[in-house]
Amino acid sequence: MTNKARLNAAEKILAKFKSSQFKLRYQFREYLFTKEQLTHSAPTANASSISNIRHSLNTLCLILTFHISLGISARKTAYILRNVFSINASYQTVLNYSISASHLCHKFNLANKGDVDSTQAGDETYIKVKGLHNFVFFFISAIKRSITAYHIDSSRDTLPATIAMTEALRTAKPNQSFRFITDGNPSYAAGILFLNQSNHNNLVIHNKVIGLQNLDQESATYRAFKQLIERLNRTYKFHVKQANGFKSTLGAIALTTLFVTHYNFLRPHSALRYSVPIPLKELTSIPTLQGKWAKLLKMSLALA
Repeated sequence: MTNKARLNAAEKILAKFKSSQFKLRYQFREYLFTKEQLTHSAPTANASSISNIRHSLNTLCLILTFHISLGISARKTAYILRNVFSINASYQTVLNYSISASHLCHKFNLANKGDVDSTQAGDETYIKVKGLHNFVFFFISAIKRSITAYHIDSSRDTLPATIAMTEALRTAKPNQSFRFITDGNPSYAAGILFLNQSNHNNLVIHNKVIGLQNLDQESATYRAFKQLIERLNRTYKFHVKQANGFKSTLGAIALTTLFVTHYNFLRPHSALRYSVPIPLKELTSIPTLQGKWAKLLKMSLALA
């Protein structure tokens, strides 16, 4: 009531017609997410094992090379296998094998993420699942250029944003402070408030980049980090465009998981002098992509 009494005559008239223009009281929200709620999206554990596939490991790795690393559709990948390598595989086989490999690769991604940079950029981009919008929340390290989180959800609310940020912090060093740069989606600010209240060892500073133009100093200062995550979104969209939408959430999670494996461990990055974001000594002597995929899968099986 005290704040309302401070309004002048013109403001009182405006408040009758546009009450949303006046914030006369604070809004308090408390988020009490459980550990079970903060579970990162993952391919289902009952995905068929790659040990049960009908073709050889080399065929599986050719599928991952064409379908994932090169971003070729499942139908075109099957066409290449039949007409270039004389391997009789349908496009459904390509999809099934990708799902089988994704379960192993997800474990590999989490186990080999390593230390994360103190500055990370985050954003969400949309995909279509069963004709409806779903959202992929990405976070990327500013220096290493590695993807630190890749959560898929049907909404852009606080919970999925918090899940992605929790995973982005999972391998942090004790007492390591962080700076997250995102857009103006309020879900990030609310999620960071929850993280800072529940985890005092890794405090997060939040900076927002608003719009396409630098209309404020904060946006001007951190625009380069927002552009970094936007480039990642464009790279991701190139790899999922050939899917033309997904028929299931599992298919979306599987392709996204394999994309992250390719991006972090196999894809050279110009900003890193054409090194990969997370180099592995086990892969340095292997010249071909299919050979590197084979080694990754064997290393993943050792984690199972």
